[in-house]
Amino acid sequence: MSKYTKEHAKKGLDAKLPAIETWPNQFPGYEITIEAPEFTSVCPKTGLPDFGLLVLRYEPDKACIELKSYKEYILAYRNVGIFYENVVNRVLRDVVAACKPRRASLTGVFNARGGMNATVVATYSKKEGFGGG
Repeated sequence: MSKYTKEHAKKGLDAKLPAIETWPNQFPGYEITIEAPEFTSVCPKTGLPDFGLLVLRYEPDKACIELKSYKEYILAYRNVGIFYENVVNRVLRDVVAACKPRRASLTGVFNARGGMNATVVATYSKKEGFGGG
């Protein structure tokens, strides 16, 4: 049985992706949910496609995500070899870098492969940072 390497583990984390654009938020204290039900990426080892649902929830501070740019960003993953866990953490970090929300979470629900489903959740809060949901 072949092993996964450190190169497999890091694959896709430095992929060039389109920028996530923002626009000025006008209201305080509300949450935005964005669902991407047709997310696709590629297994970094086998090259087989992976499919799933990404659900982003965030409370904007001074900026909101511009949806078309987010869609283009998400679509760019379709040819990127990257593990589920890295997808969820990278997308959340890129969202936080773009709009600097008060808090955010990203849930990835990935389709069954080999009889197993996987759900990955990453969180961020301005007060506690990443992992501080």
